[in-house]
Amino acid sequence: MNLESAMQISASGLSSDRTWIDVTASNLANINTTKTADGLPYQRKSVIFEAKPADGFQGALDSAMGRDADKVEVNDIVSDGNNFKKVYDPGNPEADTNGYVLKPNINPIEEMANLVDASRSYEANLAALQTAKNLALKSLSIGAQ
Repeated sequence: MNLESAMQISASGLSSDRTWIDVTASNLANINTTKTADGLPYQRKSVIFEAKPADGFQGALDSAMGRDADKVEVNDIVSDGNNFKKVYDPGNPEADTNGYVLKPNINPIEEMANLVDASRSYEANLAALQTAKNLALKSLSIGAQ
């Protein structure tokens, strides 16, 4: 097993998880944003991940199955395209002639669950990276004896 590739896989997971956390935090921060630069309410964003082959790494299970291990990368950040919520608020300066304001269709409970998932994934990738680092350091210390 190539420890450098194991670290590369974990590092790609950390980077992708960080993007996921940032996008989720942005969704939560803009839950009441009724007007953006394009004149519409904030659109909820989602992260699209893509698996890519990790250079030079093939785990035992993957080797037995004839496939290489993958690292993860952010392919794109997209608006989810959900309809906006119509809220009756005639005193709001953004209200239309009937008194309705368009608001982002963001579910705070769903976003908090995504944030927990992303942070747990980040923690798991960090633990895997630290384990690979410790193995590499141990290998160096054994070789130096």
